[in-house]
Amino acid sequence: MAEPLRLDLKGLNCPLPVLRAGKALRGMAPGELLVVEATDPLAAIDIPHFCREQGHGLMAEEKDGAVLRFVIARGG
Repeated sequence: MAEPLRLDLKGLNCPLPVLRAGKALRGMAPGELLVVEATDPLAAIDIPHFCREQGHGLMAEEKDGAVLRFVIARGG
């Protein structure tokens, strides 16, 4: 399996993290993984909501200090 695509969105504020994640996912094949790192506290709400609405799988979600990390599987 290929390495997940990593997206460093630290320092960007709402709505940019979800918009950039969406753009990256559109260019990926179904089932491919995207790792998103963001520091915007609203990403904890926006990214999971985006995944549910767009049919992507939120495989993992963690917080490391101020950094929020999400692992998203591209939906099909």
